[in-house]
Amino acid sequence: MGIKIIEVTTKKQLKEFIHLPAKIHQNHSNWIPPIYMDEWVFFDPKKNPLFGHCDYIRLLAFKDGQAVGRVMGLVNHKYNQSHNEEDARFSFMETYNDQEVANALIEAVHQWAKDKGMKNLVGPLSFSDKDPQGMMVEGFEQPLVIATNCNFPYQVNLLENMGFGKKVDLVTYKIDIPEVIPDLYQKIYERRLVANNIHVIEFKTRKAIKPYIIPVLELLNETFKDIYAFAPMERPEMEKFADRYLSLLNPRFIKIIENQNNELVAFIITMPDLSPGIIKSRGYLLPFGIFYILNAQKKTNQLNLLLGGIRSDFRDTGLDAVLGVKLLNEAHATNLKYIDSHLVLETNTKMRAELERLGGYVYKRYRIFTKPLHH
Repeated sequence: MGIKIIEVTTKKQLKEFIHLPAKIHQNHSNWIPPIYMDEWVFFDPKKNPLFGHCDYIRLLAFKDGQAVGRVMGLVNHKYNQSHNEEDARFSFMETYNDQEVANALIEAVHQWAKDKGMKNLVGPLSFSDKDPQGMMVEGFEQPLVIATNCNFPYQVNLLENMGFGKKVDLVTYKIDIPEVIPDLYQKIYERRLVANNIHVIEFKTRKAIKPYIIPVLELLNETFKDIYAFAPMERPEMEKFADRYLSLLNPRFIKIIENQNNELVAFIITMPDLSPGIIKSRGYLLPFGIFYILNAQKKTNQLNLLLGGIRSDFRDTGLDAVLGVKLLNEAHATNLKYIDSHLVLETNTKMRAELERLGGYVYKRYRIFTKPLHH
């Protein structure tokens, strides 16, 4: 019967799109299912404000009447205009080990992007760098964390066979949490507190975090503006982003610094790894999934970095050491042993040097691919 590519336009097709990865990865020990409640919001243009400044297409591939692949194409006009780019993106691509299916999906996105006047196709890359990005190329045996892509090695081969090459890599560091806080960090920490022109805000409840969500994300907009693929969030997007993650965060592992004028100048958001709980829940929060997930945070020995930023006029003043000491103290109190840095652009030499200063080493690598669109 050959391969049939259809655009997702109905709720039934969207359900197939959302649940197909579970079938493809059913024998993949490292795969972490999505939170399906979130997926229904994320992939719905009526509910996800990020679609508002993008052209998009969601595609399913069928073979012998069965769904065998999916992909989403995006043109982020807001990003392209601000960065003078003419790139279309592909994301959330899933297929079995079938070159013919992969070719058909990418060709459909390729033609769609050409019709939009784009010059290149890049991916895996979604709305911004806060979504899963890149395809794993090293570290397949390592455990994964939320908000990162999970793929088989063959999926890299499928792209390379279609002529895709490297655009940029992202690396993930593993850091053994030191039993004693490094002396350099401790000295900087004490010196900053003695200066008495900053104060650290810590949390015990999620409710206490809420007044800080928008200021944190506004500072994120400022500090991430030069990061590849970052798209500044507008207020509705901030609220959706907060709704998506707030219920999963442990308040103890969020640290904020204000200056003497009570202005937010630095923050770090981390969470104990909850991946085993999501796997046990199979992606469903109800009826018991949320308890599996929250319980996993209590049992894990790994802390995952998610987001952090320091206002430009406070960089190189030791605030990173203050946040680091606070986090390490929290990690010691909860018997955590390792830190996963999450994705760091390979070109972010400053962040990489900081992680390596703590003894971190690269143990996973992801790649964003690119290919010119020939007109």
